[in-house]
Amino acid sequence: MTALAAQTTMPVRRREVTWDDPLVGAALAQQMSGLDYLRALRDGRIPRPPIAALLGMTITAVEPGRATFRLDIGEHLYNPIGSVHGGVFCTALDSAMGCAVHSALPLGQAYTTLDLHVNLIKGLRLDTPTVTAEGELASLGRRVATASGRLVGPDGTLYAHATTTCLVFEPPSAALHAHAAQPEENRKGD
Repeated sequence: MTALAAQTTMPVRRREVTWDDPLVGAALAQQMSGLDYLRALRDGRIPRPPIAALLGMTITAVEPGRATFRLDIGEHLYNPIGSVHGGVFCTALDSAMGCAVHSALPLGQAYTTLDLHVNLIKGLRLDTPTVTAEGELASLGRRVATASGRLVGPDGTLYAHATTTCLVFEPPSAALHAHAAQPEENRKGD
């Protein structure tokens, strides 16, 4: 039997992902300061966003200008060459750095990533069961914020480092609140 034939007879792996309506959490973000919102998210008072459920990512610490996420490593994150996909590194770092920015924003302010630069230093495999994405605010202006981040293993090994530039703005709250208040079956564009 060839290696390819052996692979096709192996059991298929499955992963089930469940999540709550993400726009409910997004609407709550507009009713709180960034720090209060992220602390509620960390404490489980607000459901985690679907991307966190999909990837196995959890916010573990937040303070003004800093946010930390834990990412559980599994085969579901692998690329075709047998290691964690670089896009997962980028997503974890974008989340940590974005939340570091968010933690410094007052009520009535939001942000979005304008630029993301990631340096991948070392590949990740199952022999590293978890990594930590750490984000730290570098500067916060009226319209632009910058942050840096690191993806590290439990032993301190650096897997990636990154920087981001974020746009700070006032969110269009009326449309978001109206969408979240509608019954799910009546929503358009979902």
